[in-house]
Amino acid sequence: MSVSRALEPFLALPAALRQHGFAVSPDQTVGFLAAVNLLGPRSLDDIYRAARAVLAIPPEREAEFMALFRAIFLGETVPGQAPLDAEEDAAQAHEPAGADTEAEAGPEEEPGDLATRAERLGQRQFPPADDATALRQFAARAASALPRRIARRRAAARRGDRPDLARAMAHARRTEGEVVTLPWRRRVTRQRRIVLLIDVSGSMAARTEPALRVGHALVAAGERVEVFTLGTRLTRITRPLRQSNADRALAEVAGLVADIDGGTRIGAALSAFLDVPRYGAFASGAAVVVISDGLERAGPEALAHAVRRMSRRAWRLDWLTPLAADPGFRPETAALKAILPMLDTLGDGSSVPAITEHLLTMGRV
Repeated sequence: MSVSRALEPFLALPAALRQHGFAVSPDQTVGFLAAVNLLGPRSLDDIYRAARAVLAIPPEREAEFMALFRAIFLGETVPGQAPLDAEEDAAQAHEPAGADTEAEAGPEEEPGDLATRAERLGQRQFPPADDATALRQFAARAASALPRRIARRRAAARRGDRPDLARAMAHARRTEGEVVTLPWRRRVTRQRRIVLLIDVSGSMAARTEPALRVGHALVAAGERVEVFTLGTRLTRITRPLRQSNADRALAEVAGLVADIDGGTRIGAALSAFLDVPRYGAFASGAAVVVISDGLERAGPEALAHAVRRMSRRAWRLDWLTPLAADPGFRPETAALKAILPMLDTLGDGSSVPAITEHLLTMGRV
């Protein structure tokens, strides 16, 4: 299939990034093209900002990204790289050039130091679920229990806030002009959009699979649901989760999410979500739920800024952390302390029953 010459550089950039060790998924490529389309764009700077946000470029590799960007769009030469020996070549297959290496936490490190800026790319094979009962109960209750909102559309009702004149006239024609009972109309309700953001960094490795299975059940049960993963980058996984078979859906997600069990840059990933107009619109008036331990190595400032922006758009913003399984849990990391005032709930995200119960009770709060 031929590609328009105007489109060639936009497809060439993600390909060049993959060749240089950046893990750019097909979904990110589609998102980049959509972002450029929405922005206009009016200048090359618009294209650069869209690429940097949607393709989730690590901050430590921004100079390398800029060189590739200028090579594609301005025809400049990319600086050559020194040849690698066998061990270095094998390491680069899993760790991008310029990324920080993840060191073991010493005894004096704070809990947040267990997180890392390092970007480890890989795949995981998901075993069968062991929380099937909780997920079945969630599916049975979701239709009536998930949060709802009043829609603009009206429907016939016994009691309402507006007379249904069309039905009244139709009834009058059948009864020779008499209207015995005045029919009414009222606003209908629909499920509120839910945005689920799942931390897939190394510190959440034991919780990633249960959270993704909840995401699969939520996509199947909800009317409007969007699911993303957060780590060192942002990946939209709603489409693969629409498969009816959970194991096949999670296997496809494992191949799509390149930063699984890797580093932690939650603030940057949340900012990337909000910087893409299409994704940011998902959060408007939505119930946004983040499943993460909040162990952010990059510092609390970027995370607090992103959470503040998200809370202004969302109907409610809930943060579920596995650390809250302890009834006596109190936020100790700088990141969680910084975002606590912007959250509607800081709850338990340690298990499938805990997460599903929170989703089902959001509308009652």
